[in-house]
Amino acid sequence: MRVNRILLSVPLVVVALVIQVSVLARLHLPGAVPDLLLLTVLGLAMVYGHVGGALIGFGAGLLADLAPPADHAAGRYALVLCLIGYLAGLIKPETGQIKSATGPMVVVVAAAVGSTLLYAGVGALVGDTAARHVGLTGLLFTSALYDLLLAPFVVPAIMFLARRADNDPLAETNSAGKSPDISSGWISSGTGLRIGGQRGGLKLKAARSRATRAGRIKGVKRL
Repeated sequence: MRVNRILLSVPLVVVALVIQVSVLARLHLPGAVPDLLLLTVLGLAMVYGHVGGALIGFGAGLLADLAPPADHAAGRYALVLCLIGYLAGLIKPETGQIKSATGPMVVVVAAAVGSTLLYAGVGALVGDTAARHVGLTGLLFTSALYDLLLAPFVVPAIMFLARRADNDPLAETNSAGKSPDISSGWISSGTGLRIGGQRGGLKLKAARSRATRAGRIKGVKRL
């Protein structure tokens, strides 16, 4: 990943995790807890693509596994968010910009349901049956509802910040593997002169001088 992507993703993930643990988890809403960390991973993945989404999802999930008051095995949520980030990054268009809001909202609902199912499935494999006692159907409905209500306030802002960080001219130049022509850039921007304009002006002056000479020669011959 690019350095500017890491510098943006880490603070966003940390802030989302802190808000989720200290604020959203203490609202005592019925059913699931609004997953701000999941929405942050989705917003970044839909701009950075499947590879960046998988890496960010794994890192965000690992932080959630280690942050108190985590009561599950470390790596469980990291696996879930890694898969979700990878799948969400697959819908990224070639231009990197999603013009319609329908696609991201569908991704949010699918990610909320999918992450809940994956989390419960991994928990069943390691012997955690807490989802059965709470009610898996209620968790699926409430997680999709809460994340869908929170998504319009979070996902567009995350995607906007990710695009701004991704449009860094230095990063784009380095990623494309092209070294800018310093001399031509300095001439065109610093002095206000253009090489193409100079060449065109010289050609025009040469043509005018030739025409003037030809006119003089014809005038001499006529005399």
